[in-house]
Amino acid sequence: MPRHDDAVTRRDFLNGIALAIVAGVAPGMLFAPRRAAAASPPAATGFQGSAPGSYEVAHDLRDGKRYDLDRVAVSERVDLVVVGAGISGLAAATYWRRRRPQARILILDNHADFGGHARRNEFHVDGRLLLGYGGSESLQSPTTLWSDEAKAFIADLGVDPARFESAFERTLYPSLGLSRGVFFMREAFGVDRLVTGDPLRMVADDIAPDAMNARSVQDFVGDFPLPEASRAKLIDVFVSTRDPLAGKTTAQKEAYLDRISYRDWLMRHWGLDATTADVFYGRPLDFFAVATDAISAREAFDTGYPGFLGVGIERDADAMKEMDEPYIHHFPDGNASLARLMVRKLIPGVAPGSTMDDIVTAAFAYDRLDPPGGRTRLRLGSTVVAVRNRGGAVDVGYVRDGDFVRVRAAKVIAAGYHMMVPYMMPTLPERQRDALAANVKAPLVYVKVVVRNWQPWVARGVHEVSNPMGFYSRVKLDYPVSLGDYRFPRRPDEPMVLHLVHVPVVRGSGIDLRTRLRAARTELYTMPFATFEARARDELTRIVGPGGFDADRDIVAITVNRWGHGYSYAGSLLDGDDGDGGKVPALARRRAGRVAFANADAAWDPYAHAAIDEARRAVDELLGKATG
Repeated sequence: MPRHDDAVTRRDFLNGIALAIVAGVAPGMLFAPRRAAAASPPAATGFQGSAPGSYEVAHDLRDGKRYDLDRVAVSERVDLVVVGAGISGLAAATYWRRRRPQARILILDNHADFGGHARRNEFHVDGRLLLGYGGSESLQSPTTLWSDEAKAFIADLGVDPARFESAFERTLYPSLGLSRGVFFMREAFGVDRLVTGDPLRMVADDIAPDAMNARSVQDFVGDFPLPEASRAKLIDVFVSTRDPLAGKTTAQKEAYLDRISYRDWLMRHWGLDATTADVFYGRPLDFFAVATDAISAREAFDTGYPGFLGVGIERDADAMKEMDEPYIHHFPDGNASLARLMVRKLIPGVAPGSTMDDIVTAAFAYDRLDPPGGRTRLRLGSTVVAVRNRGGAVDVGYVRDGDFVRVRAAKVIAAGYHMMVPYMMPTLPERQRDALAANVKAPLVYVKVVVRNWQPWVARGVHEVSNPMGFYSRVKLDYPVSLGDYRFPRRPDEPMVLHLVHVPVVRGSGIDLRTRLRAARTELYTMPFATFEARARDELTRIVGPGGFDADRDIVAITVNRWGHGYSYAGSLLDGDDGDGGKVPALARRRAGRVAFANADAAWDPYAHAAIDEARRAVDELLGKATG
């Protein structure tokens, strides 16, 4: 449903929190995309996430290839097939196991590792283990945003959110005098310049408000490489109490902010020219996976962007919760530890230990994930291409190593991307297939760069940099978390994992958001690994090179965690209902015979707690709601 950008309503905007190569030096680029041994997928090299080999079968299905279930015999019979081994699929299997202890469960996933977007990256530097997160990174605001059921679920896994209060060292970077900064690239602003002391808070910040080492707005903006008149207008955006919507009612103001983009808000109502407005352009990419021309002014207001001091409306209550709860509930490998806890619980003997601390360094035996005769079997590299309700059972067809295999299950929980479901289940009602396909996800990439030390960052006075017009919109030192036997590199002379975020962006007015996201995804899949490496070397050199960084000398490893289908829509319900007044997501996740739908996609909300809640709902739909 195309619409001009200026008319885009809040329903169209994205939200999200949120999305290892060790090689020798070679001529030209330092690193080449190699594959690691299958015994240790977290240490795999080159592209991870939506990596070559993980999506080709699905794309063939999308492009018209069909699979006839009747041409192959049933090879296996189980009580439950779970499609997708991400957080929601694993949670569904865990809930099912609680209620059906003797059930035979088969989990199928197309990737080389389990966890879905909760991807673990492992690096070994001079005999030391370093961990990174390749996607889903933290438990977002567990005190305020999580349901009681989701809280109980992770508690049963042994996860106590309070443990992160000591594991996450919030004072490390502030104690070294480090702040956040903004990097101005010469291609956009005429000069390369890093400006430190950024006073803007992050959404759900991990740094305490009084420890940001921030400068005043006047001093901070005063160092921007912009004309004096432009800097003066920017300062007004931050500090002025002028109401650009004076004379409108509160309802009128809210409706207007819902339908104008933040970029247009800055240019129309604060008089910023295009170059000055670019100071903010890519800043939302990490959180929203779209830039300021595709988030509404209301979303920007709710998440703490400047320009609204005098508007006189209240911020969204849920946004306030996200902003106010510290963003510290983070395992060293992100939510991969949550996935690992579930797999360890589901498959006895796959990994040692029993606590949230020891899961961080527990060695997983990947050759035991699919044990013959096991009550729970997790089969990687298996792309489901057909799901059919057939009388008292469900036939599931999947492709593995080029072979088409048929499994029969009593029930199925589809916990993968919802956009895939219409191709797997073409006999669903057309309106439900349309609803499932409507959730066009935003692509994003988390790139991990391991460096020999982080002294150049200390020399430059920053731990995190917003790069609003760069290839990498966010560049930062990793979260300082030590848990169990894992020790974070606290000293600047120790090796460090850097976190770089790339979100492909398609600019242009008159293009609806879904079309832009599809075009951005196509662009992403055409980028070779060398592009990500070259841009990382270039932008890191320009940002921290003056502090002593040398890419040839200091870079040890690079991993590109590419997610063609990244953030799902959040808090957004598209136009339409299911005839009973329900919105599109409710129609999309409606049970189909013996098949129920899970995944965070079912909530259109890219959070771990949403994935868990949707898993519980799907299990309840197939088994009846649990009691007691």
